[in-house]
Amino acid sequence: MGLRPSAVLRHAKLPSMLYLDETAVISTMQLFAVWKAIEVLSEDPAISIRLVENTSTANHKLAFLAASFAASYRDGLERIARFKRACSPDKMRFEDGGGIVSLVTDWPSGTEPEPALSVDASLAMLLELGRRGTGQRIVPVVVEYARKGLPTATHEQFFGCPIRFGSNRDRLVLKSADLDLPFVGYNPEMLSIMTPALTAALGDIQAWGSVTEHIKLVLKRRLASGRPDIADVAQELGFSERTLQRRIGDGGTTFRALLDEARQELSRSLLLDASITIEEVAFLLGYNDSGSFYRSFKNWEKVTPRRWRARHTTTLTAVPSPVQGTSEC
Repeated sequence: MGLRPSAVLRHAKLPSMLYLDETAVISTMQLFAVWKAIEVLSEDPAISIRLVENTSTANHKLAFLAASFAASYRDGLERIARFKRACSPDKMRFEDGGGIVSLVTDWPSGTEPEPALSVDASLAMLLELGRRGTGQRIVPVVVEYARKGLPTATHEQFFGCPIRFGSNRDRLVLKSADLDLPFVGYNPEMLSIMTPALTAALGDIQAWGSVTEHIKLVLKRRLASGRPDIADVAQELGFSERTLQRRIGDGGTTFRALLDEARQELSRSLLLDASITIEEVAFLLGYNDSGSFYRSFKNWEKVTPRRWRARHTTTLTAVPSPVQGTSEC
């Protein structure tokens, strides 16, 4: 599309040669930074649409490729919803009723808003899957964007339907009848080869996710007694230190990063309890002094702990609990 990958990566503050490493893993925040870099460097608000139109199906990730061999459009979308988790943390969800089907994406709690180009690419790819698979120009009922703005001529030409901005969420709405259209390239033999591999990959991702969560739980329990090291965590989880280090590395993260995540998550919970002073929060997180905690927290949340507490406790007290004496925090 006329952009150098190294330039995009440098603008996103990532190693400029990262695209040459097929085993590389990046965080959701870094993924979003890449999309933002593309937007800035391309100066083209419709580049995602053109990118989807010009990319061969054979060059897509395995989940999309497998979906192109599905029996129908609905079958293909269900395969993407199931297997895209092997390469991205978002979840695709179907809302079916009244002769229409809405496709929406849920990102993990706490994720920043998805960049405009990423949203465009996701919705365009889902529609392009149906068009390429059925051989027909499927036209959505409507495309809705949470962001403000106006559609470009490229958006209008590609989607061919009403495009609404400022909606509650990003959404692609299709006719149910279109989802039942058969795919001309249906290939059960290829699916029988690809599905087990995708299922195994997804299982590995889910297993790793449970390990990282266990690591963070151990860290949260041990923080108040000081800064836990990897040997402490490995012993509690029943791993050797070398094995745990390898598992952490295989997941594309570090022990330090998991420690920071555990501290950040625990700090939010502790700050919501107004009876705990900020100095006590710092102690419970394993910091030697409150100044170190202040610096870390401001790096995570872009505000001081005191301001974050004031903002969130005010919000909580302003919303009445539905049951007397309970909290929905």
